[in-house]
Amino acid sequence: MADTSRPHFTAFIGPQRLATGPLAEVAIAVMQASRRPAAPPIIIFSDATGSPIDLDLRGTEPDIIARLPQPAAPPDVETDETAAGPRGRGRPKLGVVAREVTLLPRHWDWLGTQPGGASVALRKLVEQARRANGDADRARAARDAAYRFMSVMAGNLAGFEEASRALFADDRRRFVGLIAGWPDDIRDHVVELAFSDRAEPA
Repeated sequence: MADTSRPHFTAFIGPQRLATGPLAEVAIAVMQASRRPAAPPIIIFSDATGSPIDLDLRGTEPDIIARLPQPAAPPDVETDETAAGPRGRGRPKLGVVAREVTLLPRHWDWLGTQPGGASVALRKLVEQARRANGDADRARAARDAAYRFMSVMAGNLAGFEEASRALFADDRRRFVGLIAGWPDDIRDHVVELAFSDRAEPA
């Protein structure tokens, strides 16, 4: 089973997939490939967003790894700072971020009547919406990632415009048919980004 706990990245050298996996592994593979004579252009993509990323690949492997951006800790997971030592009185450290929220007076009135106050009520509403809309949100994010990737790697390939329309119409059969003639690695990666977490249509 794939490790979904860490963000993954994919590097392409021309139309061929060079490496995929955690960023450190991909960065080292790209560094090694880029130092070959007459190496084709290499692009690294975030699998989560489908967007290309830039890395500083100068120096030794430890140098490169030391410069890599560190993934942010999940907001609902304790960090070392929050876990260290006994908590004092007051609000626990839960990674809470204060931002402005603009609501109508009736909304504030309703929130003020909820147990725990406005902040607790808003957090509960957000969590309920995340649970209710989780599948749709994931599908939308996957489509967006696939489109960003294919815009870079397949924007000049035959059928791109029609395939884009089929992608956003969530017409998987038509989409796969339209990109069947694309280079194998590009075609397969687009399908993985767009549909890998969903079952094959009946």
